[in-house]
Amino acid sequence: MSNETKRSGPLVGLKVVELAGIGPGPFACMLLADLGADVIKIDRPADAGLGVPRGYEYDLATRSRPSVAVDLKNSDGVETVLKLVESADVLIEPFRPGVTEKLGLGPDECLARNPKLVYARMTGFGGTGPLAKAAGHDINYTALSGALHAIGPAEKPVPPLNLIGDYGGGALYLAFGVLAAIYEAQRSGQGQVVDAGMVDGAASLMIPVMGLHASGYFTDKRASNILDGGAPFYDAYECADGKFVSIGAIEKKFYALLLDKLGLADADDLPDQMDRERWPELKARFAEIIRGKTRDEWVEIMEGTDVCFAPVMSMSEVHTHPHNIARENFVDVAGVTQPAPAPKFSRTPGRIHSPPSVPGEHTDSALAAWGFAEGDIAALKASGAIGRKS
Repeated sequence: MSNETKRSGPLVGLKVVELAGIGPGPFACMLLADLGADVIKIDRPADAGLGVPRGYEYDLATRSRPSVAVDLKNSDGVETVLKLVESADVLIEPFRPGVTEKLGLGPDECLARNPKLVYARMTGFGGTGPLAKAAGHDINYTALSGALHAIGPAEKPVPPLNLIGDYGGGALYLAFGVLAAIYEAQRSGQGQVVDAGMVDGAASLMIPVMGLHASGYFTDKRASNILDGGAPFYDAYECADGKFVSIGAIEKKFYALLLDKLGLADADDLPDQMDRERWPELKARFAEIIRGKTRDEWVEIMEGTDVCFAPVMSMSEVHTHPHNIARENFVDVAGVTQPAPAPKFSRTPGRIHSPPSVPGEHTDSALAAWGFAEGDIAALKASGAIGRKS
């Protein structure tokens, strides 16, 4: 699928310059591009091999946008990015604080070229503070936000993949911040810097749990609360076939239905639902019953009811569930099954506009689409400012 393919989605017309990175920056740009934004990804020439780098065909976060190889240590390369900035609405950069300033691509230089530009920074610990320039990964940002402490069994915290810091607290808050800043710029005529720190976003995601904690309803002891696996009515249980089901019957009417489906509606020896001291006893009883049937048998009994139930689907099978099929939540692009764009729109739906990009593969066509003349592209390639380097 070429860079010139007509775009669709509610963000058609939005122009974004992406300085390539890993993790949340590319994911945020994918979200924008899936919904129609014209995103041009600036990759390093050293990353731009002549073949497909190992794993790159599955780097799904690079989909829906072209890749241009630019040497940011070359003054002509820097000028190339600044020229792109002149016609852009947004620049997104993923580096540690101070890196783009040293390159000559900091907020001052970019806003001087385009005063309405939204300059969005995807940072780990944030752009300021004692840890601003420290290296880190999702587990560190999640730890500092208070989220990691609350997740896992009583013995130790368990990393929740890299969903809370990188993607929930990082990419989603970055995309939200970008759209909020664009909305404001349309009215003020002025751009600004958006500092989306992953620690900040992860901490923000903890607001509901922090509220429960402040009320004394949620304790610091893991696996002892309603939402952390402590409650017998909010947990995952193993079935006879080694697969799992999830139960989330918090409300009394849902809990009553759960007891009915488990054959316990008439049991007179059950503790009260909210008797935390006896939760382990009740959980053991639920576990024994659920182990008596396969996952598919429990699906027949519980799915679609108000028990608040769903089978625990693996990544290999999730696209086969009838609900995901009906919602078209997974699609096949270039032979790879992957999540479809979200959310869904009734009139201007987004879509995957192209498969994951190989670094630098669209250098000529993407720059041309952004207004660069053929002769200027040739001159930049001759100077080594753009293009692949094997």
